[in-house]
Amino acid sequence: EARSSARGAHAAFSEASVDMARAGDISSSPDTVGVCVYQYKMPRLHTQEDIMANVAKICGIVRGTKVGLPGMDLMVFPEYSTHGIMYDEAEMMTNATTVPGPETDAFCAVCKEVGVWGVFSLTGERHEAHPAKRPYNTLVLINDQGEIVQKYRKILPWTPIEGWYPGDKTYVSDGPKGLKVSLIVCDDGNYPEIWRDCSVLGAELIVRCQGYMYPSKEQQIMVAKCMAWMNNVYVAVANAAGNDGVYSYFGHSAIVGNDGRSLGECGEETDGFQYAQLSVSAIRDARANDQSQNHLFKLLHRGYNGVYNSGDGDKGVAKCPFGFYETWVTNPELAQAQVEKITRSHIGVTCCPVPGIPTPDKLQTKTLEHALPDLT
Repeated sequence: EARSSARGAHAAFSEASVDMARAGDISSSPDTVGVCVYQYKMPRLHTQEDIMANVAKICGIVRGTKVGLPGMDLMVFPEYSTHGIMYDEAEMMTNATTVPGPETDAFCAVCKEVGVWGVFSLTGERHEAHPAKRPYNTLVLINDQGEIVQKYRKILPWTPIEGWYPGDKTYVSDGPKGLKVSLIVCDDGNYPEIWRDCSVLGAELIVRCQGYMYPSKEQQIMVAKCMAWMNNVYVAVANAAGNDGVYSYFGHSAIVGNDGRSLGECGEETDGFQYAQLSVSAIRDARANDQSQNHLFKLLHRGYNGVYNSGDGDKGVAKCPFGFYETWVTNPELAQAQVEKITRSHIGVTCCPVPGIPTPDKLQTKTLEHALPDLT
């Protein structure tokens, strides 16, 4: 009778238990999403023919990787993996594409053919006012039916080097097996606000596609783990590797659990990948039942035990205590001025000029010229 009770208790536990995120296998299950981050060698391309040949190569990698990883549900490629970095502005403008366009048509076709989801980079996507304005740095999430389900434009281009026009919104989409997915790009991830925005909107996996180079390797490895931990979210990072003649890319593509621990991390090799299974039920269980490190819940229920035991309700304090954020939302120009007061009030730096960015003296001269009346 005791054994019978024990068996019954074990059965009840098994039925109520959840799966876990894990690495080391090539499979996935109804509850786990098989995610692969591919560490593509940074290409150096110049023409549309170069680009489409590279697209065909990427499609071939998708096909081959699915053979080796039959459980793969989602495959992620780095920023710039499709077009490379076009350091020549005329080439960048000429080769800017559209969504949909020839590149996404090919990616949609291979995702449908193989039966996987994919995240692909487009650098760049033509601005609505093309060619009067610079292109966007764009990611697309394509489902296993060959449909584009999310298009994200990089909000925080890597100034002063990148010349992309900034996007203005994050998105959350239902991904493979219902896992909720947000996309961000490279330098976006250096700002904690974007991680929080995606997470609070419901993202369970944040995909960060990077074309990140030395010397900031150690910082970026830490960022992925810290942001996963602080936002109770899975993180998948696909970074470039190799050298394109200008920069050396450090790789270290990784998949991180929602507790901030690495499930798999590449080294610096080109054409390496990592693979892990992300449990849909486990992250939802953690967000519902974890307490001391449930950062999303605690942020909007500040001090709930002290508030409750003081007779002020069981919700804690929801009001934002951070004055800067309130100012940023209600008066962005004032917030900008506050930041300029502790940094600088101009975009250029005299001691280290960057082509295309005016230094303070040149900016002042240009402003003065515009201010003077035409006396001729």
